[in-house]
Amino acid sequence: MNHNIGAFIFDMDGVIIDSEPIHSRVKMDTFRHFGLPFDEADLIHYMGRTSGEMFQEVIDSAGRRDLTPEELTDYKHKHYLEVLKSGEIEPVKGTVELIKELYAAGIPIALATSSWPVVVDAVLDGFGIRPYFRSVLSGSELPASKPDPAIYQITAKRLGVNPADCVVLEDTRNGILAAKGAGMYCIAYRNPNSGKQDLSLADRIVEDIREIKIETL
Repeated sequence: MNHNIGAFIFDMDGVIIDSEPIHSRVKMDTFRHFGLPFDEADLIHYMGRTSGEMFQEVIDSAGRRDLTPEELTDYKHKHYLEVLKSGEIEPVKGTVELIKELYAAGIPIALATSSWPVVVDAVLDGFGIRPYFRSVLSGSELPASKPDPAIYQITAKRLGVNPADCVVLEDTRNGILAAKGAGMYCIAYRNPNSGKQDLSLADRIVEDIREIKIETL
């Protein structure tokens, strides 16, 4: 990359907010709330699958005909937002500092996430970072989510920046595929909580967000 970086685009989950441990905690709270036995160590088997599928299996194995996966999913969503808004969740180390540095350098910043708008709002407002973003796009409003590159292509258009001049920060294989599919430079953050992710397609891999320095982009 050279210094004519046109824009810096952030993914959200696993990059700005360390969401996987919160999801695990919220799922466990949901099981406890409904009196369903579940061993936290088994959560790993459900990585990458929907909550609905997991809840259905747990309900079936417990023989609880009085419950539906929808009830558990609704409770989980509400509880997740409560936890996000509680003020006890910290951003991923180094991310807020990077956002402020990019902003101070006059580099347009955007958010391109698969998360729901209500979750995006809770994170942007909770961490006080909304004013720094010129574009915020939730994949839930698009017909196809990552690895489809649409979310990144639309973001570049919104910013009026050539995709080749955009730098993306991602933490999952699907996110990297989306960024590279849009023709962008992609930095991957190896988040220990994001599960085993193949980051090999990224242009650069960092173990810590603080390794990313504006002057070397």
